[in-house]
Amino acid sequence: MNSKYNDLFDDLVKSYYIGNFDETLHMIMTCHDKSPQETFQIITSLCGVDIPFDNNFVYNLKKAITNYAVNKRIVAKLEDCSTSCTPDENHKFRCQATCPFDAIKYDDKKHTTYIDPNTCVECGLCVDACKDGKILDRVEFIPIKDLIDHNKTVVAAVAPSIIGQFGPNVTIDQLRAALMKVGFTDMLEVAFAADMLTIKEAVEFNKHVNGPNDLMITSCCCPMWVGMLKKVYRELVPDLSPSVSPMIAAGRVIKELNKDAKVVFIGPCIAKKAEAKEKDVAGAIDFVLTYQELDSIFKILDIHPEELQGIPSVEYASKGGRLYGRTGGVSIAINEMVEELYPNKSEHLKAVKADGVKGCKELLDKAMKGEINGNFIEGMGCVGGCVGGPKVLIPKEEGAMATNNFAFYSPIKIAAHSSTLDDVLSELGINSLKDFEDADKISILHRTF
Repeated sequence: MNSKYNDLFDDLVKSYYIGNFDETLHMIMTCHDKSPQETFQIITSLCGVDIPFDNNFVYNLKKAITNYAVNKRIVAKLEDCSTSCTPDENHKFRCQATCPFDAIKYDDKKHTTYIDPNTCVECGLCVDACKDGKILDRVEFIPIKDLIDHNKTVVAAVAPSIIGQFGPNVTIDQLRAALMKVGFTDMLEVAFAADMLTIKEAVEFNKHVNGPNDLMITSCCCPMWVGMLKKVYRELVPDLSPSVSPMIAAGRVIKELNKDAKVVFIGPCIAKKAEAKEKDVAGAIDFVLTYQELDSIFKILDIHPEELQGIPSVEYASKGGRLYGRTGGVSIAINEMVEELYPNKSEHLKAVKADGVKGCKELLDKAMKGEINGNFIEGMGCVGGCVGGPKVLIPKEEGAMATNNFAFYSPIKIAAHSSTLDDVLSELGINSLKDFEDADKISILHRTF
């Protein structure tokens, strides 16, 4: 969500809860200083939908929220802009300079920038770069509220980087309590799904890397990293591990165990909104909220996590799964799992990692040339990893420290030692390490690139 529209978002959410949504829409449309068409486009984006403006806009908007039809584009640009910002020394506007994929072009005839959907990976970096509020990402809370009101089970699946975001002393149990006050049925740490993928990635490494020239690129976590590989470094895709992200795995597992459940992912990343709607994984996650959006919701609803009595659950996520929230965490988790499952092979795992778009590109360029000294590559598009995502609430250094502390104090050190994980895997029909080598049995965690 572009920060320029925070107050407008607050008004929409409050009115939806209170029950005067119609009146609020009319007031915004009447009082806003932009054209009705542009104002309505901003409103629909903040409401998580995309419909055209007409004279029946109130009815159509409420119907779209209730029926929420998936729209492919998450990041969208208003039809035109004055490009009032000044180009840099490379003749690029702010949005263009921010885009790591050169997906924002300039139309000489219309004298405005536009987004090329063929190269855009919807990372959302341009949203905050545009100070005029002309680039928006869809905020999905109002459809989520509708989902909560009309479904028995709606689970909040929180990313590993969430710890520390809402205060240095806010516990995971207090966050669970706060999310249940919002209306969610329960909360799940996505780190638990990361634990499953740690085992799968260790198995993939054992299968894929058997010689000095073999290479495995982990596909875990970052849609920007995967986007780079699919759109720019296609020659490396055969070395990309065929695994879904922890977010998708969490959604699939929850829905496999409860067919009626709906799942909302909460994390630091706009790109996750687009990932959730990619054709081959669509349906696992119903909606995505960022930390900044959730923070706004807590404030609107007067929910203060630090003041709540926490709602505890059994310990179920391991140190490794919780480390996925920062750069290098995936490598640590998988390295330790290879040591556990394939001790004779662990000495051959040489991990290299990169974070930030520039660092990731440099590493992948070297991989293309065969110039890296390693056989396992981890990449995260944000500096610091997910703790440095575009929609975090605290500096990445504080986020990394909180993530480390939370992970290292986990009583479960290795995912393979978790009896809770064993029980859930058994319910999924996965009962042994050999089952992780069976494509059919492990399909819930599998993705073909």
